[in-house]
Amino acid sequence: MLVALIIFLITYVLMLSFQQYRPWIALTSAAIFIILGYAGLFNLTLFSALSAVDYNVLLMIGGTMGTVTLFIESRMPARLAEILITKVPNVKWAVCALALFAGVISAFVDNVATVLMVAPVGLAISRKLKISPVPVLISIAVSSNLQGAATLVGDTTSILLGGYASMTFLDFFWMLGKPGIFWGVELGALVSLGALLFLFRKEKQVVSAKVETIVDDYIPSFLMIATVVCLIFASFIPEPAGGFAASLYNLRSGLICLAICVIGVIIHCTRQGSCAIIGKILKDLDKDTLLLLFGLFMVIEGIKVAGVIDAAAGLFYRVSGDNPFLLYTLVVFASVILSAFIDNIPYVATMLPVVEGIAALMNGGAGIEPYVFYFGLLTGATLGGNLTPIGASANIAAIGILRKNGETVRVSDFLRIGVPFTLSAVLTGYIYIWIVWGVH
Repeated sequence: MLVALIIFLITYVLMLSFQQYRPWIALTSAAIFIILGYAGLFNLTLFSALSAVDYNVLLMIGGTMGTVTLFIESRMPARLAEILITKVPNVKWAVCALALFAGVISAFVDNVATVLMVAPVGLAISRKLKISPVPVLISIAVSSNLQGAATLVGDTTSILLGGYASMTFLDFFWMLGKPGIFWGVELGALVSLGALLFLFRKEKQVVSAKVETIVDDYIPSFLMIATVVCLIFASFIPEPAGGFAASLYNLRSGLICLAICVIGVIIHCTRQGSCAIIGKILKDLDKDTLLLLFGLFMVIEGIKVAGVIDAAAGLFYRVSGDNPFLLYTLVVFASVILSAFIDNIPYVATMLPVVEGIAALMNGGAGIEPYVFYFGLLTGATLGGNLTPIGASANIAAIGILRKNGETVRVSDFLRIGVPFTLSAVLTGYIYIWIVWGVH
């Protein structure tokens, strides 16, 4: 177990130190685990490592990213944002409306893609009103991160949780007779909106905007809606007894996302008489995240068979004792702090089996349902990234856009918005999840 732990820690340190090489570090680490498995250190083969990869998650991410590219190319997000801005009275409400809009989009679209969609509107409004775009784009970014936890397709971490816990699209809204995590995220969004309104309370300049973006392709918008609708219907498909049908069933969400993307590409190519969009989709596809997850799934299987996961679960259990509330609190706020500095994708992928193991140790060894800990992990890890400029990819993307446009972004600029926004949203979600899902 010690060897596996050392390899994993080195892997994590290298991924933090050389972020541009994270996929290759994870894949190299996976290869080392497989080689050591064949050497007899622990029970891991190439087949078992590949079997541990959640292909449904990878297909969902890849398919959704492709559909998002089509959606952005249609310019519908920019038009929707402009329509929204024409309905608000002043800058304060314009910023909050943009942030809320980014959040709504981000519940169904990748966070970084959401920032790329909405940021140009924020820049244009800021220039027109002659105000700094820095707080505007930071607000858009942190709101995108918040809503990423709301639905199954909102963020990579949500997809990871859905795949690991066998959660359907509807489970995020209503699960086992209880309200799901979606409502906790929305409560957090409402409370954090109050924080934004307070932060921008002095910005009362009148907004005069008009709808200028023209959309001549509505098919990507219908495809986005179709993705959600099909995922909902897939929730009601009965699970086959076994065989090939069962394998397809386990990949159903990923196959749906991929199929809708392919349909969109075919329609686009037919209408345009060109296949240039394929190159655009392949260019925009986040191949690094897909390769990173592919390698991480195998690495996590390696530390699992080596006993590291069980040891980590035992350590958490010894710290919290047989107290679910203390453990839940530890999971949430440890995730907030860690995710403020490290990427939440490898963190959540690693912690999901740990959290499951901890839940199995509770109640004197009889175990309890792990969902309260799953939701606490997702809440803390997703929102914790809003504490710092480097805590989430959406934050990095927003800051990059600002710098490309000649703006200087200080850490204090980000913290002024990120800290109150994060604390208000996290505390709201923390209380909601325990009240609804806590062990009483």
